[in-house]
This record gives sequence, structure tokens and C-alpha cells, in this order.
Amino acid sequence: MTDETALRFGVENMSCASCVGRVEKVLGAVDGVRAAEVNLATETVTLRAAPGLETAKVSDALAQAGYPARLVTRRLQIAQMTCASCVGRVERALSAVPGVVSVNVNLATEEAQVEMFDHPDTLAAVQTAAAAAGYPATVDSGDNKGDATARKEAESAHLKRNTILAAILTLPVFILEMGGHLIPSFHRWINATIGMETSWLVQFVLTTLVLAGPGRHFYLKGLPALFKGAPDMNSLVALGSGAAWLYSVTALFAPALLPEGSRLVYFEAAAVIVTLILLGRYLEARAKGRTGAAIAKLIGLRARSARIEREGDIVEIPVEEIAAGDIIHLRPGEKIATDGVVQSGQSYVDESMITGEPVPVEKTEGADVVGGTVNGTGSLTFRATKVGGDTMLAQIIRMVEEAQGAKLPIQDLVNRITLWFVPAVIAVAVLTFGAWLAFGPSLSHALVAAVAVLIIACPCAMGLATPTSIMVGTGRAAQLGVLFRRGDALQTLHGIKTVALDKTGTLTKGQPELTDLTPLNGFSQDTLLPLIGAVEARSEHPIAQAILRRAERAGPLPDDISDFQSHTGYGVSAVVAGHQVSVGADRLMERDGIDLGDAAEIGAAFGKAGKTPLFAAVDGKLAAVIAVADPVKQGTPEAIKALHDLGLKVAMITGDNQGTADAIAADLGIDRVVAEVLPDGKVAAIDRLKGEAGPVAFVGDGINDAPALAQADVGLAIGTGTDVAIEAADVVLMSGDLRGVVSAIDVSQRSMRNIQQNLFWAFGYNVLLIPVAAGAFYPLTGWLLSPALAAGAMALSSVFVLSNALRLRWITPPLAENTAPQPTHTATPVAAE
Repeated sequence: MTDETALRFGVENMSCASCVGRVEKVLGAVDGVRAAEVNLATETVTLRAAPGLETAKVSDALAQAGYPARLVTRRLQIAQMTCASCVGRVERALSAVPGVVSVNVNLATEEAQVEMFDHPDTLAAVQTAAAAAGYPATVDSGDNKGDATARKEAESAHLKRNTILAAILTLPVFILEMGGHLIPSFHRWINATIGMETSWLVQFVLTTLVLAGPGRHFYLKGLPALFKGAPDMNSLVALGSGAAWLYSVTALFAPALLPEGSRLVYFEAAAVIVTLILLGRYLEARAKGRTGAAIAKLIGLRARSARIEREGDIVEIPVEEIAAGDIIHLRPGEKIATDGVVQSGQSYVDESMITGEPVPVEKTEGADVVGGTVNGTGSLTFRATKVGGDTMLAQIIRMVEEAQGAKLPIQDLVNRITLWFVPAVIAVAVLTFGAWLAFGPSLSHALVAAVAVLIIACPCAMGLATPTSIMVGTGRAAQLGVLFRRGDALQTLHGIKTVALDKTGTLTKGQPELTDLTPLNGFSQDTLLPLIGAVEARSEHPIAQAILRRAERAGPLPDDISDFQSHTGYGVSAVVAGHQVSVGADRLMERDGIDLGDAAEIGAAFGKAGKTPLFAAVDGKLAAVIAVADPVKQGTPEAIKALHDLGLKVAMITGDNQGTADAIAADLGIDRVVAEVLPDGKVAAIDRLKGEAGPVAFVGDGINDAPALAQADVGLAIGTGTDVAIEAADVVLMSGDLRGVVSAIDVSQRSMRNIQQNLFWAFGYNVLLIPVAAGAFYPLTGWLLSPALAAGAMALSSVFVLSNALRLRWITPPLAENTAPQPTHTATPVAAE
């Protein structure tokens, strides 16, 4: 059967013959699938389907059945895209390729992000389809950023040369024709010297050189696209300038073909149209280059070489040759080559280019260092832990690239409109020509109006309005230490009503200290600390680490420990030196049937003081009430005030004691407190906030808050400065400072406002000026827009949109660094040792 599509791709999770049967049954139920052959040995499927099969339906059906198809996302560099219509055609051409699940094309970066079945044939078919549509595609491997930059620079240089050449050839044409209209004596001088025929002949030669030389691209691209029924911006320019040139040639060489009184030439219009549009393209190319400045700066942070230990000697090698485990020697003022852990030395490191924080960070033995940051005046020796694409800088670059290439929901409407915009403009131009030909003063009048409509309605500005703002906004956010992992979070964050915050590690430093230990029932502090410390040594919770640090200062811990258990949301327990020891919240004691008695009041008093109360039991007997305090992070009060100033509600969702949570919330002015909740309780709390107040952003540490981060409309993960691979979050705040939340929301609001301004200008420009170009005001005022002015206005619209987007490069953090001491819940010392 010839009208059939063949697909081959991998499928995961198949383990037996019954899986094969289920996969074949699932695929057979998808509309358009004619046959499916599953190979268990190779874990692949060969599919035969009717043309036009929607690959996304195949992928969704397999995913729902538990046997997801192996998918891969490829970034492709797309050549020869010039306007929003091109974006729609590329997306339509690539989406029609069997095996392609989704396509996102970005005009500003001239890239396409294609999700497809992981098979070489699919990628080859995508490239073939792109070339057939007139937009050749090359795979972006991630290593050819320099090539892409060089290509764009070469394109900009080429446009500059063409623009200069076109201007040199156009200037005499413009002077000969328009000079005579503006200065009557100049017109008489032309007639008396070279004569009007000679003047027109000179204009013909120069204009033809402009169209055939610098302007030939418009005809080589625009006319084939028009003949294929898919006209684009180039088609409009080719039709407009070509019509003016052809009419003028007819008037010069075959005037008898024109009606009486219509012998006029518009060579200057054709030449000026091409020259001004080339100028607009050149300015646009330069501005596009600046939209990617953030990525260029990030790439520029990479060190070129490093001094490492090899066979007892210190040698300098390129960073590409560094391997995990290498010992690197860092001199004062040098750039750190890769991520690592300090082995010896002491220095302060400038991490502002990564976190956005201007204050250098002290580095001593055991501290993490980040590739791309700059050493201060000290010397360090560190061991490389992550190299190449695994480094934090490489992850940041990938995140920013993915966010910059994202398509916001608002862009879908733009693409649907622009896909039909150019054909509609051509139709309006034809109607304009016909109407003025029938009812207007002359054929030349009809031609001028039609050409002006074609030129002024170019949809370049529409296509650039959204992606350029996304590129610049997310790039600037990265420089402020805010990473948008998902581009659409930029739009969603703009509409949130409530910011919900985790407490430990978000509002507070996440490094609590043991402040009180009240022994009960005959136990002593000296007896309890070693037992409690031994249990908490097996836990990684910040509170456990605070207790452990205090216990270790008191003396050695018992080695005899067994049956350790972590009870999520409750506490921990173990057998230590023959004693059953439990440490945790009051609910752990209640679950184990241990009566708190008067100890509950002691715990409540600690909670009211802003401390976290815990209880310890030994052999089923209540042994102590423990208090731990976690200082509030510097900048948190200012951040919460700033969120209130933005009109947002602030909530705190924590598993901590209600009294502790209420005390901190009262100090910080938090509107809503949800305390004593387990991880799944945070998810339920977010759902309640959504129902009460609308979209919710949740801010957590990105690890134990993963369910809540995923459940919120926007999840913002507080980073540690080195851990950026937080899969559940939409936004990562590199500095670990709550003021980054304010910066993220500010960037979102400014970027969306910028996009709205761009779209208003792009659409409003066309809505207002197409009727003017068509001659709507001519019967009342005698105004008729010159095609040359239309070309200038068209070029100006794209430059305006790009320039407006570039303003986002100068966003400043809403909250400046404040080193003044902040109110904190300070620890009081435990009884003397």
C-alpha cells in the first residue's frame, strides 16, 4: 500500500510477552494505526499507519498504558526565517513529520525545539521537511554555539554590506526623482540638461542593480513561497517593489500600454523600499545579537585552562581535559575552572555572576567552589567533582537556553493570527488596487496604494514581540540569580495571588542550633546528650544535625547503635547501648503511647518563644523536652514586605510546631499559617489556598518540598549555590535568599508588561496603518501614503519592538543587598558542660 507511513521507535518498561500484547493492543486502538509489530528483544515498535497520523496520540496512549515511547528533544538551527509567518510554516512542516510529538520555533533565536521519537530516521525526516519548506535546519549539538554566533555575525556583516551598496545606488535615484518634486527649479534643470527620459533611464539602471543585487534575496525567497501558496514577508516585499519597478519599466519603454495620463515612474519607490527594509533587517540582526547577551556572558564565564597536579608536578591544561578527581591549584585572582571541593587554603570567592549576590563568600577546607566564579586574594587547592556538562555553570546555561526557547501560551494566539496574516494582506492589496482602479483618479494611484499596503503590513514585529522579551527577560533573571527552568513560568508567575513559603531553609537559615534541653523523670543532660546524639547522627535533617553538633561537643558518642528508623513527619528512633531511644515531635510520643503531661506546657512555651519543641523518650519513658531555634535569614523581612507591596498574600506552610510557626509569622507579618503538616499535607494546603485566593506560588528547598513545588502553579526552589538540578521546581533561586522571589516576580511582571507593549505596538501598527496605506483618508484629506514611507515605517516597527525588549537588560533588583542585622530568633546556650 503506497499511502502508508512507517515508524520505528523504542518503548520502555516491556519485560515479557504479555507486555508485547498490551503494547500492540494499545497501539491498534489509536486512530490511523494500521498495524503494530513489537520486538521484545530490541524493545522497539514498527508501526504502519495512514498518512497524517498524529504522533502525539501514539505517545500519549503508550504513556497512559505504562509503556512510554523513548523520546528525545533536539534543538535545530533554522535558516532563512524572517517573520512570524515563517514561524508558523516551519512549525506546520515539522509537525507533519511522522514521529514528531511537538515543535516550538523561536524567531528571535532562529531555532526550533523538536520533541520526537528517538530514532535517526525521524531526525533525518525533520531536516528533509525543513529544507523542503525552504528553511534548512542543522542540529545544534550544544558545542557549536561559537559557530552559531559566527554565523549570525557574518549574516549581520552581509546585511550591512548590502545595505550600504543599496543606499549608494538608491541615493541618486531618490535625488533625481524626489528632488524634482520638492524643488521645481531642480526639475527644470534636469529637463534642460540631461532630459527627463535620460533621468528615467538612469533611475532604471540603478534601481535594477538594487533589485538584482542587494535585493535579490527578496525575490529568490518570496516568489517561490508565493507560488507554493505560502507567502511570507519576502513575498510582500517582492510584490511591492516588483510591481513598482514593472510599472515604471512599462511607463519608460512601452508607454502606449498605459492609459492616458498614467505615464509616471516609481523607480525611487522600488529602490527605497528595498534599501529601507535591508536597513531594518540589519538593525534587527544587531538587536537580535544583543538579546542573546546573557548566554554569551554565561559562556564567557568558563575558564580556558587550569593548573593541576599530574605525577607530582603542577601542569597547566585546557579545562576540557580536566577529569573528576583532579587536584587543581588556584592562584589569587584566577577564574575557577570547574566545580569542586576545597582541600586546603583560605580565600574569598566572588560568586555574583552565578548567584547575583555581590558579597564574596569565604572558602576554606571542605567548602564547595563553582566553576566560572573568581577567586580573591587567597590561594586554594581543590578537588574537581563535576566537569564538562555536569558543572553548575553548564546546567545554568542549559536552563537559560531552554527558558529562552520556550513558547508562552500568549504566543499561540500570535502564531495562529500571523499564519493567515500575509495571505490576508495580499487580498487587501488586491482589493485596494481594484477599488482605486475602478473609482480612483488613475492607474498609478491604484498601484501606489496597493504597494503601500503590501509593504506596511509586514508581520516581522508580530513574530519578534514575544520571543525577544522572553530571551532578554530570562537572561537578565539569570544574571540576578533567578533561573526559569520552564519558560512558561514567566507568564504564570505574573498572575499569582499568593506566595506560600516553607519555613526551614526558606524563611530561616536551615542551620538550627540546640538552645534548650530540660531533663525529666530523673534523667540528666550528661546522660541524655550522648544517647540522643547517637540517634540523630543517622539522620540528615537540619534539626538532627543541630542536636548532633551539640552532643559531639559534650563528648564521644556511643558506637553501639542498631535498628535505626526514620519516621517521616514524626521523628527518629534507634537502640543505643541497649536503650530504646526516640526523638521527635509531640505526635511521635502520642503515637508511641507516651504521656507528655506537664512537658506539653514546657514545649508550648518554647513554641511561643519561636523555638521548635521536641521530645526525647528512653525505654518508653519521657526523658526530656528539647528546643531548637533556626534564625530567620537576612533579607526575609524586607522580602515579605515587598511581596505585600506587590499586592500579594503571604502564607507559611510548615511541618513545625504551631506555636513556633505562629511566633515567626507574627514577627515577619505573614498573613496565613498552616503548621504541623506532613509532606502530603503541604500539597493539600496549597490546593486550599488555590481554591480560596487563586494561583499560588510555593517557595521551598527543592528536596523534601518536591510534591508541594510540583503542585503549586509555580514552584520556586531555594538553591544552595551549587545544587541547581531541582527537577520539581519551575524557578530556581541561586542565592538561597528570599529576596530572589521578589526579583523573580518583578522580572515576570516587567517581561509580561513588555510583551503586552510589543504586541500592542505590532498589532496596533497594522490595524491603524493598513487603512491609511489603502487610502482611507484620501477622499477627505488627500493623504496617500508613499510606498517608501511605508517601508520606513515597517522597518521602524521591528526595530521598536526589539529596542523595547532590550530595555529588560537593565532591570535592577527590587531589593538591594542590606547587610544590617535582621531580627532573628537567637539561641540561648544549653546548660554549661
